[in-house]
Amino acid sequence: MRMRLMLLGGGNALGQALIRLGAEEDIGFLAPRPPENGWDPASLTLLLDEHRPHVVINLAYYFDWFQAESVSEQRLAQQERAVERLAELCQHHEMILVQPSSYRVFDGSRATAYSEKDEPVPLGTRGQALWRIEQSVRATCPQHVLLRFGWVLDESIDGALGRFLTRAEQPQELLLADDRRGNPTPVDDAARVILSVIKQLDCDAPLWGTYHYAGNEATTPLALGQAILGEAQQWHKLAVQAPTAQAHAARPDASEEPQNAVLACRKILHTFGIKPRAWRSGLGPLLDRFYRHG
Repeated sequence: MRMRLMLLGGGNALGQALIRLGAEEDIGFLAPRPPENGWDPASLTLLLDEHRPHVVINLAYYFDWFQAESVSEQRLAQQERAVERLAELCQHHEMILVQPSSYRVFDGSRATAYSEKDEPVPLGTRGQALWRIEQSVRATCPQHVLLRFGWVLDESIDGALGRFLTRAEQPQELLLADDRRGNPTPVDDAARVILSVIKQLDCDAPLWGTYHYAGNEATTPLALGQAILGEAQQWHKLAVQAPTAQAHAARPDASEEPQNAVLACRKILHTFGIKPRAWRSGLGPLLDRFYRHG
């Protein structure tokens, strides 16, 4: 790897997965510790002025964007300002910015999978913030790769998977939508995609733009929950054996979550040669880490 890589967010689940995968190929990252109150425009300015990496991978807000149950508008606004400044700094220093985004930029009204050509119409505050961040990055930093991911699953105890498994330990009804669709994406798979993109950028391939990636085989939260519970029994006895179906419209997050979150991944395949992997094969390693560390 000729390029110097800076990773913001090396302490979260996706950052850790990226560091692990990089180490297997002798690819290292400068992963600075964030200030006590998180990265802001001033601290990012000092950081990039001092280190001048070739590539910045911004996973600083991964948990809020992909795992948190909810995020306040104030917190999202602070993150927007920070990413806007980061894009300005990358443009000024001629750095490449790799920036994650999400299926949340779409409203879920389509019957088929969303491609990069579809116009985003985000539903909730998180999706709206992500769409504004995308627009800011595109307008400010031409050398960018925006990666929109599907339903990312990681081993964090307070993430989406962790909350589900914690609830399953109590004898209660676990309600999940049976008419909502998306692509589960294990965190190791998301990290693999980021690393694959970086390796090709290291070959001076100017493949800037927006790309979709999500695990192979769209499914429903109900079917995903059944698969997780079935696999988890190998590690831990759970009180809930199977989730209960509920309509998307009856879910408490129906106003925020797209009913159709399926992403088409043809562009990233044709451009980078990155093939979607089956999400089911990633559940075992994910649950193993969850129960070993949790």
